[in-house]
Amino acid sequence: MTVRELADKMGLRVLVEGNDRPVTDIYISDLLSDVIANAEEGNVWITVQRHMNIIAVAQLKKVAAILMPKGDAPEATVLERAGKEGICMLQGDVGAFELCGRLYILLHSSA
Repeated sequence: MTVRELADKMGLRVLVEGNDRPVTDIYISDLLSDVIANAEEGNVWITVQRHMNIIAVAQLKKVAAILMPKGDAPEATVLERAGKEGICMLQGDVGAFELCGRLYILLHSSA
């Protein structure tokens, strides 16, 4: 499943189109050093962090997308940088726990 397909199926808002990469799994953390140490290429990264450093971490780890819970969104400068770097940024209306659960079911169902 690609980021675009996932966004459509989950009803997520696309804040930045970015590259439509394949989604492999989910990683949820707000501690950047934890993401650097443990996230894997192709993960959808769920975080409430909204500063410019998330773009650098997303590039380093080659995540498929950054997903902001609770309707959160970074400033325009962060969104602009994400676009320049091809990082897809998504926004959900519910909290991180619910987003993670729904994504897990979607990605790991045997259908």
